[in-house]
Amino acid sequence: MNLISVVSSDLSAVGYEPSTQQLEIVFHSGGVYLYSGVSPSEYQGLMSAGSKGRYFHAFIKPHPYTRIG
Repeated sequence: MNLISVVSSDLSAVGYEPSTQQLEIVFHSGGVYLYSGVSPSEYQGLMSAGSKGRYFHAFIKPHPYTRIG
């Protein structure tokens, strides 16, 4: 999965695989998480959000996830 660096106080990089609806997030704290069931519109919302951290907490965090790093 290709990761894209983002400007955020919480998130460092984001990757998305639309065919599996999996979103990978790398946090500045060092954690890497894979979120399942994230729709393309949710991903687009995250990438266009003025506050990626706020969007993440409201719309992405409720999804099932696995820590991968």
